[in-house]
Amino acid sequence: MQKRLNYLIQNLEKYQLDAIALNPGPSLNHLTGLDFHLMERPVVAVFWADGAVQIILPELERAKLARLPFEVRVSTFGDVVETWQSVYTQALESASKDTLRIGIEPTRLRYLELNLLQTALPNANFEDGSACIAPLRLRKDASELAKMKRAAEIAQNALLETLKTVRPGQSEKQIAAELMVQLYRAGSDPELPFSPIVSSGPNTANPHASPTDRLLGEGDFLLIDWGAGFEHYFSDITRTFSCGEPNAEMRKIAELVRQANEAARLGGKAGMTCGDIDHLARDVITKGGYGERFTHRTGHGLGMEAHEAPWIVGGSPVVLEEGMVFTIEPGIYLEGFAGVRIEDDVVVTTDGLLSLTDLPREVLPLETFC
Repeated sequence: MQKRLNYLIQNLEKYQLDAIALNPGPSLNHLTGLDFHLMERPVVAVFWADGAVQIILPELERAKLARLPFEVRVSTFGDVVETWQSVYTQALESASKDTLRIGIEPTRLRYLELNLLQTALPNANFEDGSACIAPLRLRKDASELAKMKRAAEIAQNALLETLKTVRPGQSEKQIAAELMVQLYRAGSDPELPFSPIVSSGPNTANPHASPTDRLLGEGDFLLIDWGAGFEHYFSDITRTFSCGEPNAEMRKIAELVRQANEAARLGGKAGMTCGDIDHLARDVITKGGYGERFTHRTGHGLGMEAHEAPWIVGGSPVVLEEGMVFTIEPGIYLEGFAGVRIEDDVVVTTDGLLSLTDLPREVLPLETFC
């Protein structure tokens, strides 16, 4: 834990920030090991460039701090909302007259916490601290990779059990419900990376479809995008299946997507850019005549969040380094007809990209798994 804090302090100096302010979420857990859920009571931790750490939290959450392996300055408040600002102001009083640059996570810190901080530190400039924070979780160590591998195993085992029960005439919602049950039976954390996407027939052409009452029918594709959690780390996988015999164009796009996934998965390596990986997959689909139907980036980083850096998008200059984990998920979507996506989780190693996921990537008939 101290190693992570030391890295943060180095980044604060690098980006000339006086502090980073975090509320509950993956970054706070990564730095402290503390579990807080985002609620109406505003929990904030301030990590100062001199190494000091302050946590402002409800009195009822104070007992969690006993597990901390380092010293912190603690301020607590009760349930009277009108007193919260005075607690924040008093906790940060020593810095209230200073002109400060304080980084925040723009996609996570809410107005509630930001307003309390701005009032307590009126001379501070609160700015996007992503460049300082994101590198902390960019490269996974052996312990983190082991958790991600386990999260992938749990997800895959859950899907295999679910597929045994899938039959024509079931709704997308019924299949999704069974998958949720199997994820928890297989050992997933209560928190999943996202609600599973289960789509069939023409709904598979919507990349982020939500399960509906549509019934699975003969000749349909069935697309399932799901994941599991294990000790705060996630998996994120997509496979596509056929119910009955797909037509010629469905078979064609299925094979193109498989080839695109393979090209990026086997062709990627450390030293390439994220944009290079996107090109490897996209080039296959473009040459196959469906480039305009591949409507999203090839992948995204994965770890304590389902979507995090690095972003596998065309033109990205970010260089792949050992320990980075991301998805490879090319797709083709034919509106009103059918869609295919095949997604794997890979880690950058000295020998290339190692896939943490290994279910068959071909679009196989559902009866294969019964």
